Amino acid sequence: MIEHERTGPVDLVTQGFSRIAMWAPAFVVVIIFYEVTMRYVFAKPTIWVNEMSLWIAGGIYLVSGLYSLQQRSHIRITIIYDAAPRWLKKTCDVLSVACVLIFAFAVVWGGFGEAWAKLLRWEKFGTAWNPPIPATIKPLILLTLVILAIQSVSNLFYDWNREETHEAEDDEIEEIRAAIGADEPRD
Repeated sequence: MIEHERTGPVDLVTQGFSRIAMWAPAFVVVIIFYEVTMRYVFAKPTIWVNEMSLWIAGGIYLVSGLYSLQQRSHIRITIIYDAAPRWLKKTCDVLSVACVLIFAFAVVWGGFGEAWAKLLRWEKFGTAWNPPIPATIKPLILLTLVILAIQSVSNLFYDWNREETHEAEDDEIEEIRAAIGADEPRD
């Protein structure tokens, strides 16, 4: 996959979070390996690894949605979208951004009170280690949705007057042909 270029200041924020999140699964693997070693080799299991991996995975999940939107790799029926005329593509883009904005507004509106309360009382997970997962993840969900809404509007503004090109697709096709040796003459 060829990474989409930055098209605005929101892209910088999204890609910054994404770069951190790209390394987070490696950290999860390391701590789970530590847990397995401690549990089955030394018979001294930890109380914190499971919750820590859940906490990190929640952040990764949220940031991956932002990155997917910034890269324009979110779900759409590309065979229909790519075949549509430009005016229909613009209409679909406006409708999808409107849906994102309505969804983000509704979740932030409905979830702000609960997220704020969890943050203020520093609500914890309720396990032996008892990390503040609810106090951090609930507000992070709302913050991510706000950034997601801003990112979708930024994408719409950038893509609105951009000329259609198929360079990235052509480059990928050429890479595939070169990988399978399609450029070589056949007998």
